[in-house]
Amino acid sequence: MSQDETNSAASAVTVAKSTEPEPIKAIPLRRPGRWIAAAVLLILLALFLYGAKTNPAYHWDTYWKYLRDSKIASGAMVTLELTVLAMFIGVLLGVLLAVMRLSPNPVLRSVAWVYLWIFRGTPVYVQLVFWGLFPSLYKTITLGVPFGPSFANFDVQHLSAPFIFAMIGLGLNEAAYMAEIVRAGINSVDEGQREASTALGMSWSQTMTRTVLPQAMRVIIPPTGNELISMLKTTSLVTAIPLTTDLYGRARDIYGVNFQPIPLLLVAATWYLAITSVLMVGQFYLERYYSRGSSRKLTTKQLKALAQIQRSGVAQ
Repeated sequence: MSQDETNSAASAVTVAKSTEPEPIKAIPLRRPGRWIAAAVLLILLALFLYGAKTNPAYHWDTYWKYLRDSKIASGAMVTLELTVLAMFIGVLLGVLLAVMRLSPNPVLRSVAWVYLWIFRGTPVYVQLVFWGLFPSLYKTITLGVPFGPSFANFDVQHLSAPFIFAMIGLGLNEAAYMAEIVRAGINSVDEGQREASTALGMSWSQTMTRTVLPQAMRVIIPPTGNELISMLKTTSLVTAIPLTTDLYGRARDIYGVNFQPIPLLLVAATWYLAITSVLMVGQFYLERYYSRGSSRKLTTKQLKALAQIQRSGVAQ
């Protein structure tokens, strides 16, 4: 290439660069309202914390004394046991009721609808009071053949088991809500998925366990986690039975003696908040596990695998 051609090419590049528009310098909008609102909220929070710290009515010394008390800790364990067992009953019975609601049998559908109508239409506190009065309604419970021989008799009058009645009451109430959650999850799966499974020769149980339920779990898991957290807090209502060995019951017994309800209620609230935080973390990982494939955003492992495939392709 000659010197003239080189100079012409350089001048052409210079002219092209000069004709290109200058890049736009984006200046973010100023939003003073956000900063003012944040400052006001921080000031209010600081004033509240300072007032709570200097207010002698909170009795912070009593709060720190009973925060790690053995009675409070044992009450928290009872609350956890009650929550897990009641949710276990609620989930199992809820799945059964959901299947009954979806059944073509009108009797099963009607029975499930009446169950949901009763347990969703009455307050859980009233139901727990009823279970507390259960020994007054039934003196004995007999298991056996109707109008035939009996196999076992239980004297309910001498059966002092408020924990069992609380577990049953909470579980039966929870089953009504879990039934609707499971039914909504099953209905969220496209009908074509079931038809395809049937075309492949799968039975109804195989279709539910291998096709429908794995996809429905994306819809079922989030509200179930919320119901578990709600159940943990609902256990404070078992005082209606009465059950006094749970977390709130222990705190109430203590402030019934020292006449300081505020610090003991703060202790109970702290324990409830700590347990709820742990359950929320577990719910997050469960939701992420069952939501695999529903998002287009690649995970870290998928990005690493894609990068490795690209490097191997370039090397070849």
